[in-house]
Formats: sequence, structure tokens, C-alpha cells
Amino acid sequence: MSEELPVLERLQWHAPDSATFRDRGDAGRQLAGRLRDYAGRPDLLVLGLPRGGVPVAFEVARSLEAPLDAFVVRKLGVPGHEELAMGAIASGGVRVMNEDIIGQLDISEEAVASVAADEQRELERREHELRGGEPAEPVEDRTAILVDDGLATGATMRAAVRALRAQRAGRVVVGVPIASPEVCAAFEHEVDEIVCARTPHPFGAVGAWYEDFSQTTEDEVRALLTRARTG
Repeated sequence: MSEELPVLERLQWHAPDSATFRDRGDAGRQLAGRLRDYAGRPDLLVLGLPRGGVPVAFEVARSLEAPLDAFVVRKLGVPGHEELAMGAIASGGVRVMNEDIIGQLDISEEAVASVAADEQRELERREHELRGGEPAEPVEDRTAILVDDGLATGATMRAAVRALRAQRAGRVVVGVPIASPEVCAAFEHEVDEIVCARTPHPFGAVGAWYEDFSQTTEDEVRALLTRARTG
């Protein structure tokens, strides 16, 4: 661990090694071992970020004997340069904006509102489709563990965390199999606990740490959520 990154009371660090995860299921099982202190809590809820975070979260929820749900976050792309994020929206009606990008590119309020409206419709569609019409799990006063298959910049996870805070979750925990030490440290002040199973340096890309990082489909997400509900 770099000397520039302090040991933080609420941040679990684990020395990197050369092994990779076989796939997202394997990553979820390994991550669940780091989260075992939460097993059996009656207020526990595991939330996977679609699509790639749901197979990881499924294994975590099964190991911890907790309910599973999807937590949808949509990037707000700059008009004409959609790969560049000017913000994000998340389940629960929360919007997180990058005011620096908006100011630098002089993006109008009307343009922001138009992109946000389009993405909100897509967010609602995806929530309905992924859950098969089932209602979302309530988060108020619960211990919510947000799970993804890895953290690169952390922008998507940050929007999800803020959305959970807005919905009055009792405790917000972030759990990921792989992330850079810097990104893990950045979340220390935003969540009650962050658990990164591995924090290699240099980090590179999330997919580089998986033997199989093939795209997760919406059908696979729906199937996992159904399996979790029906036991």
C-alpha cells in the first residue's frame, strides 16, 4: 500500500496479488467473504448495479442470506459527445451533475433537462423490465450494500450512494471485488464502509482482472433477480 494512502478505520484494504477472478460469480463469492460480518442481519439489503454488478451481488446476497434487488444508474452524456458524462441519475429520482463539465462546455439548462428526461424514461423502463413488474425493495432505515463488478472512476457508484442517502437508507456500504486504492480511499468519507476485495496498483481496467468479463445481458439480470426472490 502506498504511503500516500492512509490506513482508514472504516476502509478495508487487501494486498493485491497476481490472480484474477474466473468470472463475476467467482468475484461475488470472494467478495462475500469480506462482507461476512453482515450475514444474517434482519435489515440487510444487497443492491447490484446493472448489468455487470448483479451477478456479483447475487452471490453476495446468497452468502449473506439477504434479499437482492437491482439499483439502476444512468449516465447523462454531453449532447454530441455522449461518452463524456455531465452527470448521472439513479433510482429514487436523484440527479448528480458535474458542474465543471457543464460550465466548461457551456451546456444550457434546456439541453441538460432534455438529456435527463430521456434517461429518466430509460431508467424507469429498465427498472420495470429487470424486475418483471415487481416493486422495488424499500431502502429506508435498512443496511444497504451496493455492489458492482469493479470501480474505475467511481462516478456511477457515487450517484448510487447519493440516491440511497436521499432515500434515507440507515447504513450505506459499498462492496466491490476490484478497484484502485485511490478510488477506494475517495469513498471513505461518502459511505459508512467500503470493502474492496482487491486493490492492485497499477490498476488499469476492471475487465483486466477477470478471466471471463463477457457482457451481462438483461435476460441474465432478470433471471438472477427472479431466482433471488423465489429462493
